[in-house]
Amino acid sequence: MSQESEIVGDDEMRSEYDFSGGVRGKYYEAYQQATNIVVLDPDVAAVFRDSASVNEALRLLTKIARSTAV
Repeated sequence: MSQESEIVGDDEMRSEYDFSGGVRGKYYEAYQQATNIVVLDPDVAAVFRDSASVNEALRLLTKIARSTAV
């Protein structure tokens, strides 16, 4: 490939990107099964800095709930 940048139109793809053998939606079902996105309300999200802190809090809450369950 030359040092010059290749000019590509808005609706054209470079020749080195060949998706002719691709299968549309190949991993769609697996992605739907393994993905679990949870959206927090802004006031709750403000308390937690990242997903690890949310997981830690939920694990602690689960442990407390199990220990107090009769």
